Amino acid sequence: MTIEALDYRTNKPISVHIKNGYIDNIAAYNEQLVTPYYIAPGLVDLQINGFKGIDLNTIGLTIADLKTLTQILLEKGITTYYPTVISNSDIATESLLKVIAKACDSFTNVNACVGGIHLEGPFLSIEDGPRGAHSKEFIKAPDWDLFSKWQKTSGNRIKIITLSPEWPESITFIKKCVEAGIIVSIGHTAATTQQINDAIEAGASMSTHLGNASHAMLPRHSNYVMEQLASDKLWSSLIADGFHLPDSLLKIFIKTKPNKSILVSDATSYAGLLPGTYKAHIGGDVELDSNGRLFMKNSPKMLAGSAQSLLWCVNQLIKKNILSLHEAWNMASIKPTECLFGNSTNYLQIEHPADLVIFKKEGDSLKIIKTIKSGKLVFSNSDFN
Repeated sequence: MTIEALDYRTNKPISVHIKNGYIDNIAAYNEQLVTPYYIAPGLVDLQINGFKGIDLNTIGLTIADLKTLTQILLEKGITTYYPTVISNSDIATESLLKVIAKACDSFTNVNACVGGIHLEGPFLSIEDGPRGAHSKEFIKAPDWDLFSKWQKTSGNRIKIITLSPEWPESITFIKKCVEAGIIVSIGHTAATTQQINDAIEAGASMSTHLGNASHAMLPRHSNYVMEQLASDKLWSSLIADGFHLPDSLLKIFIKTKPNKSILVSDATSYAGLLPGTYKAHIGGDVELDSNGRLFMKNSPKMLAGSAQSLLWCVNQLIKKNILSLHEAWNMASIKPTECLFGNSTNYLQIEHPADLVIFKKEGDSLKIIKTIKSGKLVFSNSDFN
C-alpha cells in the first residue's frame, strides 16, 4: 500500500509505502501534489471509559461491546486505546477486567487496538473533591494481593494504575508496580507535598488529568497540583475538551511541560449521545448539555467525566491557537507512547508500525478520512486513494 499525502509536520507532500504492517519507506513526493489530505500517526488514548452508550464500567458489558467500541474509536482516528476501569466493588472490577481480556482474546482487531488496561481506582482519596465522581463506598487503601488477583484476571493487561499516595500503603505498592512494569499515575489525590514527592521517588511517573479531581479551593503556593506540575519526572495528562480546564490554565500547564504533556479524552459512555439526563455508574444522575459539557445533575459545577473524543481535544487546541496542528496532534499520538515506553513507538518513520490516520481540514477542525491499523485499512469515509 502506498499513500501520497501531506506530512502533518511540514505540510510537504510525501509518499508513504506500507509493507507487512510497517512503514517500509517514506519519500518526498517528486510531483506537485495538490491535496487537502494529511497523513499522521494514529491517536493514542490512555484514558477512556466508554463511548456512544458503551460503558466499560457497567456490569453487563460484553465482548461484542468492546468490538463495537474499537470500531467507533478507529473512526475517530484512535488506533490504540487503554480501556479505563474505575472504582467499583471488588467483584465488579474483576468481572469487567475479565470481559475486556476475553474480548482481546476473541477479536484480533480489539487485541491490536487495546494497548493495555488503565485501572483508575479504587486506591484514591476518600475526600470530597479529590475523589471526584468516584463512589465513596468503593475507595480503599492500596492492596497488592487484591491488585495481583485483578492483574491475573486481566491476563496481565493492566499497564497503568491511577492512585493517591496519601495512603500509608502507597509507597510499597508503587514500588511493586514499577518492578512489575506498570505505570503509576498520581490522581484523585489530597496528598501532602511530602507524599507526592515520596511517590515520585518510589517511581510514579505520570499525573492523571492534572488540575481536575481536586478541592475547589487550594493553598495558593504549596499544593498537590503545583507539586506535580513542578516535577520534571512526571508526565502531565490533560483533558483539553474545553470544559475540564480553563484555556489560561491549560496554556500554563503545556508551557511548563512542553515535552511531557499528553492529551487524554476521559470519554464516558455519553460521548456521541444526544444532550439529556442520564443515570451514571458513578455519582447518580448526570447531564449532558447542548455544548457537550457533562456534569453531575445535583452538583452542576462538578464534572462527571468527558463526553468528547480525543480528536475533539486536538481540535480544541488548534481552534484556540494554543498549539499548532502538529504540536497538538503529537500530544495525542506520539507523546503518549513516549510517556509509557520512554521512547515513542509510533513515529511517522520507517520501521515503525503502520498505525496511521488520513485527515483533512474542514473549517477550523480536522476530519478523519481514513484509518489504517497494522497496515490495513480499517475505516474509510471518502474516495481518497
